[in-house]
This record gives sequence, C-alpha cells and structure tokens, in this order.
Amino acid sequence: MSIKTFLLPDLGEGLTEAELVRWMVAAGDVVAVDQPIAEVETAKSLVEIPCPFEGVVSTLHGDAGQMMLVDEPFISVNTGGEEAEVPEAERAQSYREEERAGTQVPAEESAEADEGSGNVLIGYGTSSAQRKTSRRRKPRGGVAAPAAQAPAEAARVINPLVRKLARDNALDITTVRGSGPEGLILRTDVEAALSADAAAAAPAAPAPASAAAVPAAPAQAGGADSKTGLPVASSQVLSGVRKTIATAMSTSRREIPEATVWVDVDVTKLLKLRSKIKEAEGQAPSVMALISRFAVAGLRRFPELNSRIEAEADGGLRHTLFEGVNLGFAAQTDRGLVVPNVRNAHKLNAKELSAEFARLATVAREGKAGVADLSGSTFTINNYGVFNVDGSAAIINYPEAAILGLGRIIEKPWVVNGKIKVRSICEMTLSFDHRVCDGGTAAGFMRYVADAMTDPKTALASL
Repeated sequence: MSIKTFLLPDLGEGLTEAELVRWMVAAGDVVAVDQPIAEVETAKSLVEIPCPFEGVVSTLHGDAGQMMLVDEPFISVNTGGEEAEVPEAERAQSYREEERAGTQVPAEESAEADEGSGNVLIGYGTSSAQRKTSRRRKPRGGVAAPAAQAPAEAARVINPLVRKLARDNALDITTVRGSGPEGLILRTDVEAALSADAAAAAPAAPAPASAAAVPAAPAQAGGADSKTGLPVASSQVLSGVRKTIATAMSTSRREIPEATVWVDVDVTKLLKLRSKIKEAEGQAPSVMALISRFAVAGLRRFPELNSRIEAEADGGLRHTLFEGVNLGFAAQTDRGLVVPNVRNAHKLNAKELSAEFARLATVAREGKAGVADLSGSTFTINNYGVFNVDGSAAIINYPEAAILGLGRIIEKPWVVNGKIKVRSICEMTLSFDHRVCDGGTAAGFMRYVADAMTDPKTALASL
C-alpha cells in the first residue's frame, strides 16, 4: 500500500499556524479528492481544509484544540498501490527535528525549506516538501547513539514563537521541562528557564539583559486572584480571532495619533427616498449601503482619508494613497468582531453594495469568510446604531487612516426653516489619523457625506 501525508497548507497572509477545531473524518474513513476533512481556525477566519488525495484515512496528525503548523503533517491517507509503508517515526522525524530550538539547521536543509512546501488550499501545487533526508529517533529507554548517527528525540514544542524565543536567547530547549500536556513546552517554561539562568549568572551562557522575570502564574478558575482577592470566574490566554482583535486594537492606539469629529445629520429625506424605492421596486438598498455610497464618493474628494502610513526601515514614514476603495465594515460574530471588506467598492452602486454587505456578513457570521474577505480594506464604516447607541469614537482599523461611524436613527425636535419639526436624526463620527490630514480635511469629508444624507436626491444625481 502507499501512504501519502498531506501537510497543513499555506493559509495565506503570512499565517504560520492554525487551531484544529474539528476533524470531519476519522481513521478508516474513505475520502475523495477535495473532500473537506477538517476545520481550522486561523487568526483571520474559520477555514475548511480539503483533502488532496483519494483513499482511506490512515492517520490524523492532531487533536481538536491543538495548534497545527503550516508545512507539517496534517493527515495521512492510504491511496493504494504497492509502495512500502514508511514507518511513522521515520516519516515524522524530519519535521519533528525542525522543532528543536537552540540548534542550527544544516545549510542544505535550510535551502530546501526556503523553497516552500508547495501546499496550497487550491490546486495544492507541486510539493517540494518531500524530505530528502530522514533520521531515526533514539528508541525510548534505549542506549544513546553518537550524535552524528542518532539525534536526540525532539523536544515537544508546537508554537514557533516559543522555539524562536529559545533560539534568540541561545537556550537549548531540550533542557527545558515542559509544563503543558504530555510535557509540551510552553512560552512560560522557556521564560522560566531564562530567568533561572539569569539568577544563576552562568558564565557560559549568561541570560540576555532583556530576559524578564517570569510573571506569577494566573489564578485558575475557582481560585482567588492574587491582586484583588476576588474569586476567578475564568482565565485563559487569548487566541485566534480574539487575540488578533486585541493585537490590532493595541497597535492602532499605539501607532496612530487619532482625532475624532462628529455631526448630527437629518436623514428624514434619505429614509423617505429609500421607502419610495422599496415601494416601487419591491426592495431597496440598506441605509448603510446608501451612506456608504456617499462615503466612497467623499473619499474621491478627500483621498487622504483613503490611505495609510507605514514606517520605513530607516525610521521614516511612507504615506500611500489609493486609486479606488476597498470598503471594510464591522461585523459582530460569535467569534468576535471582524471586518469583511467589499473589494473595489467604488465600482458598485448602492444596490450592489447592499448585496455585498449582506453576503459578506453572512459568511463572516458562519465563520467561512476567506483571508481575502477579511483583509485589504482601505477605509472602514461601522454601524454601531444596530446596538441602539447614538455615538462612539471608534478605534481605527489599523493600518487604515480613518473609520466612519453611524449611530442609531431616532426622532428628535429639529429646526427646519425657522420652525421646530420632528425629524429623523443620526449621529455620524469620523476617527482619523492626524498624520495624513488636518481637521479641515476631515471636516470637509464629513460635511460632504452629511449634506448628501440630508439631500440624497441631489447627491445621487451627481454621482
């Protein structure tokens, strides 16, 4: 029989790992080419992994909840044929050895690794991941062989950041005792080892000045918090989408000197226009789609807000403006807040924008949005009115330059031609990067969009 092992494919956007959510097959199941075999959660989205082989499932290389690395064994399938089966320990050895932080990979193997695996989600490419060398591990409990003939068993490390931390600090990770499941080495274990080295001040391998003391372990659920004395309801390390959101928000606040402007807008005529369209055609664009159409037109007049600023290697700043708009919009899902984006939104009318908003919101809430759907936006709109609030100084979706916020629409007394009338009012806010423009530009954009919302017929006629 012939056993073929499929490596976890390249998930795009520089992602190197994913959490295995669930297997959709089991050992012994018959699988077909392109059949979904598992769901994995990346920092971007929930992804279904298809099988590139046809045959019978031989081995599942992971359990639900485990972090899986790109280019490492994911599933093995018996495809038939007469090739001899390679022992599992031998097949797995090459990738296990790559987990050994604190050691150097031979130059010829590094060159092979740099070529990439060839595993991709669609088409699967031509794999250069076939290892040209295989090493056998020392049997458990056996006599150690010379290093040149039998390398020591690889340390149990999953997270590449843990391996990098050890390697950067010249720590031999095989000397670290893992505190995770089945001896898995965690970041805290490496940090503890570095702190111990620093305390001992070993001359042969002094810990770098950057090595910090290990923070106290967080209290477990049911225990008491050391700082407040209160019982701990739950405590967990952020991962997946929640970790990505936290990182993005922190980066935005740290990197972008933002300012906020806001204005109350009379949208009575806009709502009436939408009602007339719906009455005449049976359906109408959403209010957010109509406002988005005005916003996209406003970005043509104030392109600084459809841009980004990036740091250069020499410490300088590069300001990039875009031809066209990829319009992101905030969508609340069970997995957290995500920002799908409508590519080339400047080419779509209000009806087409409305349809794309609905489609992308659905796939995002189902956890099936692709990497391209959740990245690459150049300007974001956030309708927090759905949460029944009036306004918010939203955090800019880094590395964009601005985010437009829409509050709820409520009836208020409003002065029209010197008389007080009941009108439908919406608060609109704009948070913007003060490095790309001054307040006058931001106010000009807001005034353009607000005027279009107040008199939509005139605005649509000029678009």
